[in-house]
Amino acid sequence: MNYFEFVLMPVIGALIGWWTNLFAIKLIFWPINPIKLPLFNIEFQGLIPKRRLDISKNIGDVLEKEILSSDDIVERLVSEDSKQQLLKCVKDLIESKIYEKLPAFIPGVLKNSITEYFADVFDKQGGELFDEVKKQLINKAREEIQLKQMVEDKINSLDLAQLEDIIIMLSKRELRQIEVLGGVIGFFIGLIQAAFTCYFMG
Repeated sequence: MNYFEFVLMPVIGALIGWWTNLFAIKLIFWPINPIKLPLFNIEFQGLIPKRRLDISKNIGDVLEKEILSSDDIVERLVSEDSKQQLLKCVKDLIESKIYEKLPAFIPGVLKNSITEYFADVFDKQGGELFDEVKKQLINKAREEIQLKQMVEDKINSLDLAQLEDIIIMLSKRELRQIEVLGGVIGFFIGLIQAAFTCYFMG
């Protein structure tokens, strides 16, 4: 076995491994439409197009149960920090509107007293009012915000080419690593083959 043959086998192995993984990745998306192999009576279709409905349903389930729910969204919007900011904003708005709407003939001192009275009432009752509104918001969100269905519908509404582009964009680095890994494994298999051939036939 000459030097050229010894080098050629790992190179061929690397090319085969790389192309095999590249082809396997392509089969995740292609063919989009089912292709029937008449001799084997087998219908062939890419994984994503074939399992699209199941994939979108599973993503929606995982998102809503494990990552983010409508309750989480409302809780974040009406967190304790948000609560204080919203209460202050509403209080300032009430004070300014009451002062503006009071008739002009009412003296300024009296206007200030009336405004301060309502502001004081709001300080005492605003927290309870906010908590009640929060409960209603959470109940309404549970009824109206169906994240699972929203995600499922959005994924299913995408064109398959768009969906492929999104998946490749999100996992481009990992897919490239799979391709390279196939080449590396193929190279070492070819190298081992060459070594055995050289040993037993040399």
